[in-house]
Amino acid sequence: MSLRDTMQSSFGALFDTAFAEVMADFTGTYLGPGIYDPVTEETTAQTVTYTGRGVLTRYKLEQIDNVNILSTDSLLIVLTNEVTDLPSAGHKITAKDPITGALKTFDLLPVKIDPAKVHYQLQLRAV
Repeated sequence: MSLRDTMQSSFGALFDTAFAEVMADFTGTYLGPGIYDPVTEETTAQTVTYTGRGVLTRYKLEQIDNVNILSTDSLLIVLTNEVTDLPSAGHKITAKDPITGALKTFDLLPVKIDPAKVHYQLQLRAV
């Protein structure tokens, strides 16, 4: 078993036990390929939907610079093997707010991945 597989298995177990209370299921959406007609301003692109789960949290105070990271931004930490598609900047993410329990929609900003490709760090900005 590779280091990556071992880490994903370990983190997956933590998601199921220690972090179970703060886990958030999410749905990501984006427009797939299609043809845009500039005259009618319509497209043939269809919405692509993917799912996953992760830990939804706020950024640490020292990370907030109010330029790249706003005080209202959220951070979603997701295992790469638990997402059904590749998250990318510009996608919409819908997740349940861990505090209020209400569904919220976010714009997905830059996506970071660790060197071992075990998890994504998704920067979310409320719409």
